[in-house]
Amino acid sequence: QVHLVESGGGLVKAGGSLSLSCAASGRTWNEYAMGWYRQAPGEEREFVTAISSSGGRTYYADSVKGRFTISRDPTKNTVYLRMNSLKPEDTAVYYCNARPDFMIETMRIHKFGSWGQGTQVTVSS
Repeated sequence: QVHLVESGGGLVKAGGSLSLSCAASGRTWNEYAMGWYRQAPGEEREFVTAISSSGGRTYYADSVKGRFTISRDPTKNTVYLRMNSLKPEDTAVYYCNARPDFMIETMRIHKFGSWGQGTQVTVSS
């Protein structure tokens, strides 16, 4: 099991930037693929991005490609999400997710694994 704690959310104007962090604990954390999802009010939770355990593979939803960047620092047990050119439609609660690395391809479609408590991102127009 992996325990996840997100941080870094807040309020930003459209066009601005924000960075989120997800601190992970658990002795097998480095064997897990990590991802970010988001959920807007009244909407289903949706995939945003994922990174493999080695950091060598990354995946992005079309809606954030070119604007968001996921990265991980194994020395700090932390995954980051850098969000640039934010839009009001990016407003949501952002959740960190972890699952075994061989399941990374499932992240686009299936929502399971370990979750953090979420952090609110609000983009004003």
